[in-house]
Amino acid sequence: MNLKIALLGGDGIGPEVLAQAVKCLQAVEETFNHHFTYKEAPVGAIAISNDGNPLPTETLQLCKDSDAILFGAIGALKYDNNPEARIRPEQGLLKLRKELGLFANIRPVKVFPALVKNSVLPKKVIAGTDFVIYRELTGGIYYGKKTLNEDATLASDLCEYSEKEIARITHLAFKAAKKRRGRLTLVDKANVLETSRLWRKVVTEISDSYPEVHFECQFIDNIFVQLMTNPSQFDVILTENMFGDILTSQASIVIGSMGLLPSASVGNENAMFSPFHGSYPQAKGKNIANPVAAIFSVVLMLQHFGLYEEANAVSAAVQKSFKKGITTTDILGSDKYGTDYVGDYIADHIVDSDEDPNINDENIGLGKSTII
Repeated sequence: MNLKIALLGGDGIGPEVLAQAVKCLQAVEETFNHHFTYKEAPVGAIAISNDGNPLPTETLQLCKDSDAILFGAIGALKYDNNPEARIRPEQGLLKLRKELGLFANIRPVKVFPALVKNSVLPKKVIAGTDFVIYRELTGGIYYGKKTLNEDATLASDLCEYSEKEIARITHLAFKAAKKRRGRLTLVDKANVLETSRLWRKVVTEISDSYPEVHFECQFIDNIFVQLMTNPSQFDVILTENMFGDILTSQASIVIGSMGLLPSASVGNENAMFSPFHGSYPQAKGKNIANPVAAIFSVVLMLQHFGLYEEANAVSAAVQKSFKKGITTTDILGSDKYGTDYVGDYIADHIVDSDEDPNINDENIGLGKSTII
């Protein structure tokens, strides 16, 4: 297969972890006889420093012309610590999602046996955890009208959702639940918010079209408790933009590190794959960042294009690194291996399944969560 892949390293550790993901893709090319072409472009703080625009026109066009986008991370401390900044790195990511129509963000959360002890939660609580969050990505409060009065003493953010926006991701989430364990949980705040009441109405009506899927609704505050006490009960979680952003941060506590969570952002025509974690500027250039989330994002990308054997091979190589203890310090506590070494190890152990009869052992199972 021939694929054109846009590489948007972004800020902080983004370029470092993305480089390890590319190593793995190059290993897939060599092992499975594919041809991928790569082209880099700036986004975020680095793009602002170049020409004042967090999403340059050339970067957006490259993404539109590519088959897929691999994204690193976005954000910088000088903007985080300056509430008066009118141009911010994150604006580039928000605009990219909107311009490409990436309305569905899919974030799998799976606890691997080799890493159970990495979680702050007891083994008996997290054992068997394997769920996926479907987060609506181009609507809600992040994109609503924002106001600030003249003396900067009163601010507002408008949260809006249409029935169409809710319905399109809802159908995707139900279809995913059919392929998984047949359970879907809508997360909202329908006892307070009008937008949540619309979500509950639309999703409940659509649920009638999927009788084989057990459907339930839970408030966002209750979900926070349930994720800490019984995360294995969940299969597919469906929610709006801001709630989904917060929930996936909490999910990193369940599995023990943000450095393990990949994501896919997809629309009708475009797809972007990226680690869930932020730019972690404190670790930039120190060779300590965990590249696994970026590499698992490659797994999602391969599955998106129907390359399941290749995706399994990458996943198996990652899990081999877990079993051998070849990880960065955030997940097994050893500072013996750095970002580059872990990336090299995983890339070097990507093999054709014909050469390794155990290739599907403890498969990550992300294919059940992506849109093909």
